[in-house]
Amino acid sequence: MTELRPAGERGYADHGWLKSFHSFSFAGYHDARHMGYGPLRVINEDRVAPGTGFGTHGHSDMEIISYVLEGALAHQDSMGNGSTIVRGDVQRMSAGHGVRHSEFNHDQAQAVHFLQIWIAPDVAGIEPSYEQKHFDAAAKRGRLRLIASPDGAEGSVRIQQDARLYAALLDGAERAEHALAPRRMAYVHLARGKLQVNGHSLGAGDALKLGAAHDIAFERGEGAEVLLFDLPQEA
Repeated sequence: MTELRPAGERGYADHGWLKSFHSFSFAGYHDARHMGYGPLRVINEDRVAPGTGFGTHGHSDMEIISYVLEGALAHQDSMGNGSTIVRGDVQRMSAGHGVRHSEFNHDQAQAVHFLQIWIAPDVAGIEPSYEQKHFDAAAKRGRLRLIASPDGAEGSVRIQQDARLYAALLDGAERAEHALAPRRMAYVHLARGKLQVNGHSLGAGDALKLGAAHDIAFERGEGAEVLLFDLPQEA
């Protein structure tokens, strides 16, 4: 099963200070056809206006990953963490039995553009935790770089789910491949640029569900920045 999720069909919310596209049902946007994909629950493409942000709010039992495309986003949480994430940074917060946090764009001129990703954990009620790592452009250039995994392999951030998240930057003749193991499925999200995935032409914000593919080919990129989710197959 292969299904294209066009960028223009995503949910959209404009709060003035926040403009957000929702790949899956979220908040006031509900689409029974797009409730998630396996344990992948949320991909929100957010733009936070200068000098604004998300006030303190709570989460529980969710793996929350922030992937910054442009700008700088300040983070504070009830675990005592305070940091700023920039382009190339991957932030993981395991909400566990409960955590409160805020996110703010302190820059007075530039908006923050980032992807907010939620993955359902395979265990509930754990102690909340936080992790942040940087993956520079060279690490993703022309290849799929593992950035999140259940075991922290290859220096990736560690998540509480049998899921693996890769990122790649692809241009021109650069090509990357990924082989899915049995009983696995994939979700491809193109964050920017243009790219062909298994012969399907994708533009910025487009996504592709690959439920039975064994090999995935990424090629003919034009300023492409792509995320690949390798997920356990749905029962």
